[in-house]
This record gives sequence, structure tokens and C-alpha cells, in this order.
Amino acid sequence: MTFTIEELTIPATLDGSPAARDFEQSVDARNAAEEFVTGTSELSFPATEILPGWQPSVHEPRRLFGARVDGRIVARGCYETRSEGDAANTAWLQVQVHPEFTKRGIGRALSDTVETVASDDRKVQIHVYAGSQPAPGPRLEPPTGFGSLPAGGREVRFLLARGYSLEQVVRGSRLPLPVDPELLAERRVVAEERAGGYRVHHWEAIAPDEWLDDLAMLATRMSTDAPSGGLDEEEDVWTPERWRDAERKQEDSPRVTLYAAVEHVESGHLVAYTELSVPPDAARPADQGDTIVMREHRGHRLGMLLKIANIQYLTERYPGHPSITTFNAEENRHMLDVNEAVGFVPFTYEGAWQKKL
Repeated sequence: MTFTIEELTIPATLDGSPAARDFEQSVDARNAAEEFVTGTSELSFPATEILPGWQPSVHEPRRLFGARVDGRIVARGCYETRSEGDAANTAWLQVQVHPEFTKRGIGRALSDTVETVASDDRKVQIHVYAGSQPAPGPRLEPPTGFGSLPAGGREVRFLLARGYSLEQVVRGSRLPLPVDPELLAERRVVAEERAGGYRVHHWEAIAPDEWLDDLAMLATRMSTDAPSGGLDEEEDVWTPERWRDAERKQEDSPRVTLYAAVEHVESGHLVAYTELSVPPDAARPADQGDTIVMREHRGHRLGMLLKIANIQYLTERYPGHPSITTFNAEENRHMLDVNEAVGFVPFTYEGAWQKKL
């Protein structure tokens, strides 16, 4: 079997053009690879929901490469970086091969391609997040000492052979919905008692102008305050303009994002927020996005308050979804405690890998 590696043109719309067809096939390959690793279709997304995030961005440049077999895109290689700040030293790569086309050298060829792009762009380091299937036998642990992956896993052996080191294990968790409303109400009362002096705010999709500066600061703090294990995470600076640019891109998506944020009443500033990305099909799960509480305001049960408030908001605005999925570092015991108290249970694990150039 022969294949070719080529850079794919990102279409503006899914209009049936060759570029649109290639993009849709690359998403099919992504979804099949995700389902093969996790054993569930809960992390699959239609191309209509993924395309907006691939539209041109001055802040987060992206390039997409595909492997073509008999005219069909059967695998994809993703390259992402930042255009400004310290984070511009890092490239985030992802290679996903449709399970029907593995063991043919396609993954190696795509990895060579995107790593060459990172090298040509003079990146200092590469970060890769790769899921691992459960398997018996020896385990590989990250330097954090939290979590482990099957040492004999194909992706583990592949990345080690290419010079990557495992720096963190990330847990994927699922919350079955609906959650007992009495349990949520009870836990929210406890959280609110600890969170005196703080106030919860909600909005959908577009943030109020008054919170833009605070949200940009909090998004920046995601790159420095969130547990990063052994990864050398550099500050990824957000501005109000970048926040609005991200919102504009999502306006073209059929998904909607629900926000819960916490205001420190005395200062009048937001000090925490969380987000839920909700698909239009109520038969599909919602996706838990960023959750950040500033270090200076931890210890007041704000993480629990945020999580519960947004679950209640989801139930009120878009009832009927079967679950919420989320990913957290295995060493982030505080957030895992919050998730477990609400009812999240693990369903998959992935490794955060790093390679120095």
C-alpha cells in the first residue's frame, strides 16, 4: 500500500469542495483513532464543530497535514504554536491514524513531517498528548509520581523511540447526567459557606465587556498556575482582543459555551472561571473546558462552587445531555477531589510528552 503526505488546505466552509472533503475525512480519521483508544465515541466531534477552531488565527497558528491512500485522507498530523510571548518557543503536535491504516509507516511519516515543521520554525520544545489503551504488564511513570501508562503500549514505545519523555499523566473523567439536584444543592450550600465574599456570574458564548481584562488575565494564568508535571510550560499571554477573537471563531460553531465565573466582591475582579462546551445534539455529552482559580484565592471552595454552578446552569439551559467529560492532571488532587465529590469517574488516560529540540 502506498500513501502520500501533503499539507491540507483549510476550507472556510464545508461546501463540498475538495478541501472540505479532505478536512471532513481528516476528522473521520481523528474520531476513529479516538474511539479506538478510549473505547467510546464520546470524544468524537463532527467536522462542523471542529472547523471553526482551524480558521486562521494571528495568535495560534496551525497547520494540518494528511496521509492520502487511494484518494482518501486516512490520517492527520496537526501542528500548533503561538505567535507571541514565551509560549512561541513551543510546538504542540498530534498525529492520529485511522485504525484500519496503522502499522504501515503512516504515523512515522506524519510525525517526521510535523517535527520537521517545528524544527524549521526554530521551536525549542515539542509537547504531545497521546491517549493510551489499558493493558497489563510493566508501567511507565512520569516524574510527578502520579499515574502511569502501560510501558508496552504502541504509542509509548513509539514516542520513547523518537526521543520524547513522559512528563505527566492526564485522567479523562465522565459525569453521568442528570446529577441528583439535592446532592448538587447540598454541596453548593457548603461551598458558598466557605466562599463568603465571592459572587458567581453566568453568561453564554459572549463575555460581558466589563470582565474582558480579568478573563484575559485568568486565561494567561492557565499556562502558569495549572499543574504541568515535568512539562516546561511557558507563559501563554492572553489579551482582551485574543479572547474576543476566540469567541468570534466559536460563533461559527454549532456548539455553545456556558461560563461560570467568581467575582471577589471586595476587589470587584474575577478570580476564577470554568466553561462547558455544549453540542446541539442532546444525545451527546458536554465537554468541560478550562477551569482556573487564582492561586491567591484558593482554599475557599471556589473550584467546587464553580463546578456545581455550571452543572446547574447546563441543566437549566440545555437539559437532556447524557454526560460531561473532562481531563485533569493526575497530580491535580484538588480538582480531582471536586470532580469525584460531584460524581465524575475515570474512563481513559493519556500521556503528556515532551521533546527538546
